[in-house]
Amino acid sequence: MSKIVDLTQKPYNLSPSQIAWVEDTLADLSDEEKIGQLFVNLFFFGGDMFSGNNLSNQEILKKYHIGGARYMNGTPEQVQGLINELQEHSKVPLLVAANCDSGGDGAVKGGTYISSGAQSEASRDTRVPYLAGLVSAREETALGVNVNFDPCVDILENWRNTIVNTRAYGTTAKDVITYTNAYLDGLTAEREVIQCIKHFPGDGTEERDQHLVLGVNELSPTEWEDSFGEVYRNHIKRGVEMIMAGHIALPHYQKQLNPDLKDEDILPATLAPELINGLLKTDLEFNGLVITDASHMLGMTAAMRREDYVPQAIAAGCDMFLFFNDMEEDFNFMLNGYRKGIITEERLNDAVRRILGLKAKLNLHVKKAEGTLLKSAEELSIIGCEEHLAWQREAADKAITLLKDTQKNLPISPETHKRIRLYYLEGEKGGIMEASNEVVDNLKAALERRGYEVTINDGNTRIKGSTLKYREEVDLALTVANVVGYGAQNNYRIQWKMAMSNEVPWYVHEVPTIFVSLNYTTHLHDATMVKTAINAYHHNPNTIESLIDKLEGKSDFVGVPNDLVWADKWQAKL
Repeated sequence: MSKIVDLTQKPYNLSPSQIAWVEDTLADLSDEEKIGQLFVNLFFFGGDMFSGNNLSNQEILKKYHIGGARYMNGTPEQVQGLINELQEHSKVPLLVAANCDSGGDGAVKGGTYISSGAQSEASRDTRVPYLAGLVSAREETALGVNVNFDPCVDILENWRNTIVNTRAYGTTAKDVITYTNAYLDGLTAEREVIQCIKHFPGDGTEERDQHLVLGVNELSPTEWEDSFGEVYRNHIKRGVEMIMAGHIALPHYQKQLNPDLKDEDILPATLAPELINGLLKTDLEFNGLVITDASHMLGMTAAMRREDYVPQAIAAGCDMFLFFNDMEEDFNFMLNGYRKGIITEERLNDAVRRILGLKAKLNLHVKKAEGTLLKSAEELSIIGCEEHLAWQREAADKAITLLKDTQKNLPISPETHKRIRLYYLEGEKGGIMEASNEVVDNLKAALERRGYEVTINDGNTRIKGSTLKYREEVDLALTVANVVGYGAQNNYRIQWKMAMSNEVPWYVHEVPTIFVSLNYTTHLHDATMVKTAINAYHHNPNTIESLIDKLEGKSDFVGVPNDLVWADKWQAKL
């Protein structure tokens, strides 16, 4: 039995007039319009990423009555223009979301990165995630975004996990609560933004990627309650409005909730009524809106036919469905699921009430009537403003982490380490999360401005040459890993450009060697031989300058690593 929403209670707390708008709007919607409200469409600048349709934006609104939108890519002007167009022509105002994990860079090109979850944890300062939330809200709302699909409230327990390695705010429930509370305080300090935490029932316990395979959280019910359960209870008590369900199973708890379940019956949370209707909405008393994670991920698609899982997600207790595959097909899969009784009328109306309730909480209907819903070009000036860049510098200074310097290679200077051989290691190219191609050039230029001579190593060869000559020509080997990405393999590790490439750290005992990660925090697993290792968390120019300040001893390293950075390898600490 599905738990029915109470719009007078947390997290809605709607007034009588707001509830009246919800009920009047719901009564005015046709079955097709109610079905449309369940969907969040992904608008992709430069092409139609998933749907396979060639409809204009206004045709999408008219034919499919979508309840929400997300987008990928685009300049500030393009994104704001898209959102204004959608809000102007939609019968019911839209929930528009962005993925601001770390600041406004998650909302738009040119947005300001402040701090990832891992960087926030390393800073041991709640001001850092607070500023990340504040900048996220400031920059995304200037575009017209009103829902933030972050923070991740996952607990990083498995060092091999790269999905939430940088996005998780800690390795314990206590740290995750502390730093995600601060992020959400910043997010809601100045702007009206719907909070959305993810990925229920919790990522970080295994190493696999739900884009590629069903995620499984193997914790027992007691273990889950004492960790992830504490996190979710905290945020529900604080009034989080939206929770994103992951394509993650919680099998031991699911079998306790439903003893009839067999292994073959275990489904991801997005399709499992015992987890959404049962654990989340009933036991944890979550009265808000549950949205699925992206529906193209294999953690969901591997469960059953799409024709079946589209309506099953709503029947299981999810209230919104993230992304079409084919618009016409998915819309009819959902509509037919309702007509066949897979989605009951009560469940459909409850889901739509929850959706409309968030729109009422934001007073989108009032703003639309007043003509204040659309955003102006002048509001874009806050994106990448100097105040935000100053906060970016502050966050970098507080978080960059010296893991070890057992060879006493620090500090460096142009007088003692003038000739630098720069080894630059990258992750996937062409992926949805690939790093900028400008990073290595920016790093080289930053070092040269300080008087160093920098030679970028060619890793596409096995030739190492004379070690004595290498020692004569090189004063410092600087190995920088900027491995970024997900969705193409189950975890991301250092991958050398070719087998036994000359970039592998054969040079550790030949010249002073410093290893820096600009993203993932556990690269010592693949580079245990390095004696000086640093986690810098990002590649933006302010972070690079702060990093070099610390390498030169002009600024102290104050970031604090967690125990997972050693990847369970005793030799990593040497």
